[in-house]
Amino acid sequence: MTELTSLNAGNGGETHQTADDDHPVLTTNHGTPVSDNQNQLKAGPRGPVLLEDEVYREKINHFDHERIPERIVHARGSAAHGYFECTESLADITVADLFQRKGQRTEVFTRFSTVAGGAGSIDTPRDVRGFAVKFYTREGNWDLVGNNIPVFFIQDAIKFPDLIHAAKMEADRGYPQAATAHDTFWDFISLMPESTHMIMWAMSDRTLPRTFANMEGFGVHTFRFINKEGKSTFVKFHWKPKAGLASTIWDETVKIAGADPDFQRRDLFDRIGRGDYPTWELGVQLFDEAFANSQPYDVLDATKIIPEEVLPVKIVGRMVLDRYPDNYFAETEQAAFVPSHVVPGIGFSNDPLLQGRLFSYTDTQLSRLGSVNFHQLPINSAKGRAAAAGCPFMNQQRDGHMQMAVPKGRANYEPNSLAKAGEPGGAREDATKGYVTFPSEEEGQKLRIRPESFADHYSQARLFFRSMDPAEQAHIASALVFELSKVSLEHIRVAMLANLRNVDEDLATRVADGLALDLPPASPTAAPVQEMAPSPALRIIRGPLERHTLEGRTVGILIADGTDAAELKSLKKAIKAAGGHAMTIAPKVGKVPLSDGSAIAADAQLFGQPSVTVDACAVVLSEKAAGKLVKEAAAVQWVMDAFGHLKAIGFNAAAKPLLDKAGVEADEGVTDLGDFVEAAKKRYWDREPNVRTLA
Repeated sequence: MTELTSLNAGNGGETHQTADDDHPVLTTNHGTPVSDNQNQLKAGPRGPVLLEDEVYREKINHFDHERIPERIVHARGSAAHGYFECTESLADITVADLFQRKGQRTEVFTRFSTVAGGAGSIDTPRDVRGFAVKFYTREGNWDLVGNNIPVFFIQDAIKFPDLIHAAKMEADRGYPQAATAHDTFWDFISLMPESTHMIMWAMSDRTLPRTFANMEGFGVHTFRFINKEGKSTFVKFHWKPKAGLASTIWDETVKIAGADPDFQRRDLFDRIGRGDYPTWELGVQLFDEAFANSQPYDVLDATKIIPEEVLPVKIVGRMVLDRYPDNYFAETEQAAFVPSHVVPGIGFSNDPLLQGRLFSYTDTQLSRLGSVNFHQLPINSAKGRAAAAGCPFMNQQRDGHMQMAVPKGRANYEPNSLAKAGEPGGAREDATKGYVTFPSEEEGQKLRIRPESFADHYSQARLFFRSMDPAEQAHIASALVFELSKVSLEHIRVAMLANLRNVDEDLATRVADGLALDLPPASPTAAPVQEMAPSPALRIIRGPLERHTLEGRTVGILIADGTDAAELKSLKKAIKAAGGHAMTIAPKVGKVPLSDGSAIAADAQLFGQPSVTVDACAVVLSEKAAGKLVKEAAAVQWVMDAFGHLKAIGFNAAAKPLLDKAGVEADEGVTDLGDFVEAAKKRYWDREPNVRTLA
């Protein structure tokens, strides 16, 4: 037997599988045996990643170039232009220009995306959402490239190709697309306990956002702020949606995918078009080394959060998206986000996942956009102070594929003295204004290693699950049952149940019951599982960011021939006054005769605008129209789905037969038109146990 072991028992103290007769020795593309495929080469357990790590570089290089030219991940994207406004100066914390002055605005371009699917996939799968913001600051571009979830599946970037290979379509059959409910994904997850916390988020309602405007965003990693004295402060970034957190439920999501694969992209376009500009507050968690060392987890571990109850989020700005791109390809598709693009005053921590991303993203853009000159594309070009003078960048880099600039003079090197002869001499470095890396002290042996402080994989997974509202806990359990029911290999399902027992015994029991499997023994842990105080800030349902409002939301009003004109007019007026958008939906859109002899063109057709596409539903019918629609399956389903998806339903007296046919039962969310607008501001989660079976 050939044995292959990690220098440090690998993954936070865990022992990884060794090569044996069934598993040949892993090698590089050049045949060199690999001693550790779990960790990048670092200078000490918590030190920075070393550029000489050929195993990582070869692996990530190959992965970055696997798809041409579509993004390997985050291919399905939608974006918008806008601005960031500083609302509280951080001049004492960082020299970053965009945070110096209250009221200062900085142009931004923000791209939202799904991770697993291709560019032609749907908007609404159960998936993590990318949340990437390009700040065009006066000192260059800063790319804050994050997700709508604050943690990630893996701790070290060397595992990223394995994660995405497992999550993507299975290699032999080419499906499923944009879905993790298959063998290879859950096989990988079951063997990587560090993914458990992320799986709790991925199976929660966080991966079913209602719209982009209803998502939080996170920088994920720990970064640094550096002030004018050279002092470093650790920082984690949070985007808080002003529209509030809101999600869909699984049945609703499935039906949206069929009714409108572009649902979230269309919503972004429509919101901007009608002036309901998506807006987020930027918050920061600021802390020092002493705070970091006092926590029962490692802040360099990307699978961990700092609960907001432990360290509150300080709001320092807001982002408003107010302009849709003029051309999807030129802007949304060609936008290149690179985490290593920072400005003076912002720096990096030794988070090994972040360290790997700093290398990988530039390499990816070189492959995808085909040139070292991708920064010259208008969407990627700097637009700060230098841009006003006609040149957004100044250096001696020349030529290359797709060179769009026309540099003058013969000085393509630095330093040079040609300016003394009256020739263009080019730019020189500036020790006072230039970017300076924080001079952190680092020492340690060069090892493929992971610190023991990364070994606890279950405590925060338990924290997340136990912080959820009971309705959200049921959604997580049901999502796990659904996903694992799609796994054909029983040993993978059993392995996941063993891991779930370390998270929460009730959760594991509910999932096992949903799969009709006996509970296996809990899997061994590399570190004791800690009991951490719940964090209500993590909830969507009945959480701090749940908003009971109609602002920016759409109310579908089902009408037909003979609808009472006064009732319809009054309802639309009330919806508008509450900040909502009224959408009239009818069996025929061209002309709908109303009760007063007038006629209107409906906004949408009943058969093409199911109730899953709106946030609340009203039914305003004549007796004659209601008599016809009770025999129309699309109308019955429209109302039935609204009730089943826990939405408010308002109705006039004549429409009651349609509600009865759809099985609508009386509750506080089913009202007459007079009380409807107030009722329409929320969902009715207490209805859910009466309309579906959950784990």
